[in-house]
Amino acid sequence: MGSKKVAAKVKGNKKYVYSFGGGKADGNESMKNLLGGKGANLAEMAGHKDLKLPVPPGFTITTDVCTYYYGNKRTYPAALKEQVNKALIQVEKLMGRKFGDPVNPLLVSVRSGARKSMPGMMETVLNVGLTEKTIPGLIKQSGGNTRFVYDAYRRLITMYSDVVMEKAAGTARGPWRPGGRRRPRGRACTSGGGGARRCRRPTRRCPGRMRHRRP
Repeated sequence: MGSKKVAAKVKGNKKYVYSFGGGKADGNESMKNLLGGKGANLAEMAGHKDLKLPVPPGFTITTDVCTYYYGNKRTYPAALKEQVNKALIQVEKLMGRKFGDPVNPLLVSVRSGARKSMPGMMETVLNVGLTEKTIPGLIKQSGGNTRFVYDAYRRLITMYSDVVMEKAAGTARGPWRPGGRRRPRGRACTSGGGGARRCRRPTRRCPGRMRHRRP
């Protein structure tokens, strides 16, 4: 399957979403510039006639969307939403689940990719689709394992808060608290002595054995 063939336009609109799964794929490993390294390799594993590995279905949003976003005042292509919805419906059919369904919910993961692996890539957001509406259905499907489901929900909230709400807003990890307030940095500690209390703000320099004092 050549890259020219799979890069065909969709109903007069540029193709921004490439699906894979069910033994088929819209792309292949030669399309790393368009699909990123991860997306191209997933397409190759899922759709290669000699491989056809059991890759869970999904879809890749092309790097052209990122280029468009920054070249058009941080807006998305008009055709993107419709293409994503169609790709999601295809995943639902292959998985036998429906995104947002309270009885039989489909959960997806959102992963970043680039033409080449590099430090600082956006982290994965798991369990997207798990909400207060879909939690009861998943609890029932898991045999009543409430702890498992709420732990999955906790992971979603944690990842979304970190990746989307903090990193997307330019807030780095480390000395920052949510809301942009800086965490208090570690201060010098008292030296030895039986009267030293346990540190209430452990840092690398002070692993929690001494009481802080201002230098």
